[in-house]
Amino acid sequence: MSVNAFITETELEGTDEGPLSGRTVAVKDNISTAGVRTTCGSKMLAEYVPPYDATVVERLKAAGATIVGKTNMDEFGMGTTTETSHFGSTDNPAAPGHVPGGSSGGSAAAVAAGEADLALGSDTGGSIRCPAAFCGVVGIKPTYGLVSRYGLVAYGNSLEQIGPFAQTVEDAAALLDVIAGPDERDATTREAPDGEGTYADAADGDVDGLSVGIPTELLEGADQGVIDAFEETVETLESAGATTREVCLPSVGHAVSAYYVIAMSEASSNLARFDGVRYGHSSDAGGNWNDAFGRTRAEGFGDEVKRRILLGTYALSAGYHDKYYKKAQDARAWVTRDFDEAFDEVDVLASPTMPVPPFELGESLDDPLQLYLADANTVPVNLANLPAISVPAGETNGLPVGVQFIGPAFGERRIVRTASAL
Repeated sequence: MSVNAFITETELEGTDEGPLSGRTVAVKDNISTAGVRTTCGSKMLAEYVPPYDATVVERLKAAGATIVGKTNMDEFGMGTTTETSHFGSTDNPAAPGHVPGGSSGGSAAAVAAGEADLALGSDTGGSIRCPAAFCGVVGIKPTYGLVSRYGLVAYGNSLEQIGPFAQTVEDAAALLDVIAGPDERDATTREAPDGEGTYADAADGDVDGLSVGIPTELLEGADQGVIDAFEETVETLESAGATTREVCLPSVGHAVSAYYVIAMSEASSNLARFDGVRYGHSSDAGGNWNDAFGRTRAEGFGDEVKRRILLGTYALSAGYHDKYYKKAQDARAWVTRDFDEAFDEVDVLASPTMPVPPFELGESLDDPLQLYLADANTVPVNLANLPAISVPAGETNGLPVGVQFIGPAFGERRIVRTASAL
């Protein structure tokens, strides 16, 4: 039974030889693929076919991977359930009748359903880790700058990173090995500090002597079944030789507010390019350009995208920039400082990926604020530009639960090693 994981199915073959030879990869539909439509889950780009490959797609092909399709997603990455897609919602293969998470829900569902060996998603505020947790697979959000964003349709460009999904930590790390590295076409990419071996080599499960910090703030308000699964995970790490201690991240109470002001402000700016003139949907109605521009966007964007554009434009407007956007950036600096101080004490941080199990399909569409608050454990990582990985941590009432490990900047090997112990 199809779970509607793909918007477009295709077969783009890579080179004959390479580390991903014989492996199939699904690619989120906001990552450019030459000659294959890239819709961002939106009516606005329903027929858009890009003329070039994203850097990560070039690297997949060079590594021998076969790209089998473009995956369903919340429109322009704006959502936590993959229900804002113009192409219909995706079901959760690990919990039928429930959402797969978002915005990269199609990528996680494709891996969970066995429709692809591996997948790529993008993570602006948890959009890889949330669906990884909800679908019972592994997802990695890399350090900002580790993976090129060239060819990724921008939503919140100071926050987002492309990252891998897989059934195992080692496979996700092996895909990260392929896509990571500087790109002359993306000035935000950086050379990662030298480490020992590949990211896949780090998946050795050796956590003896590792210190794990548990931010108490990221457990507050979580579903009891999620907390129980998380505590079992902590016990597993301790039995493998890790030590745990509570740490404090006082700023995370403001992280969701700061994140949404920044992300919506960047979305307002980035999505201004969709004017119906150069590409994408265009209104057939006549009239002057301003009228046509308004109608094109009214017809092409869904409710959630319109909501975020309006809120972002408001936050950037004269008289409100300092009141909202500047304060949000100050809060972002506070979040970063708190993480830096925590990593002076411990090697990695651990928390439930999502504070709740997957919602039922249709359950949350009328309460966007509740969905925003569900991102409380994931958005601080993006504000601080840190790496994090979500791995399965059992179930509660038959629904998947994920645990996330957060590392210092370019600490991917550290979080991979920790996650592989599970």
